[in-house]
Amino acid sequence: MLYSMSFPLSHNDKNKYRYSHHNGDSTCKGIDVHEIFMTKSRVRLLLSHIGILVCLVNCYISLVKDKLCSSSIWKITVIILFAKFMQYKPVKKESLVILPEFGLQLETHYWSGKIARRFVPGGKILRPVLNECVTPFTCYWSLALILHGEDQLMLVFQELKPPLKLLVPIWKALRSSFDVKEGSSA
Repeated sequence: MLYSMSFPLSHNDKNKYRYSHHNGDSTCKGIDVHEIFMTKSRVRLLLSHIGILVCLVNCYISLVKDKLCSSSIWKITVIILFAKFMQYKPVKKESLVILPEFGLQLETHYWSGKIARRFVPGGKILRPVLNECVTPFTCYWSLALILHGEDQLMLVFQELKPPLKLLVPIWKALRSSFDVKEGSSA
C-alpha cells in the first residue's frame, strides 16, 4: 500500500523535498519503507556547472598567463575550494526500509543511477533520536540512531537535510518498530 503524505512545509522546503511512505503488501507484511525525494532543480544544476566552468577557465588563465608562480598556486587553491563549494549534490532520494525482525536498510539513490546501501542489524539499535544540529551558518534537524557498542550517532539521512515535519513520522515508525517506550532510557 502506497501512502504519499504531504505536510505543510516552509516555502524553501516545499519545492525541495517530497515524502512517500509504503507499507508492505500481503507478501511482505511488516516491511515499512520511508522515502524522501530531492526534487531536481535545473537552476541549481545549471549554476553549479557554470560555477565549475568559470573556475576551470580561471585556472587555465592563471596557468598560462602567470606561468605557475606562487601567487597562481594560491589562486588555484581558492578556485578549487570555490568549485567544491559550488558543487551540485547529485542525490535523488534517500530511503529507510524497516525490517522489524532484522533491522534497517538505509539507501541513498543518486541521479547517476548509483545506489549506496547500508544495513543496521536490529539488535544493535538502542534508540532513534531527533537531533538539532547547529552550525555557525545554519540550524537543521537530523534523524540519528544510537547504536550499541558505537561511540557516535549514525545519521539516517546522510546527504539530505529534510525538515523536521518529514522526520517526525519516520522517527515514530522507528520507535514503534523497535519497541522504544515513552520515557524509557537506553
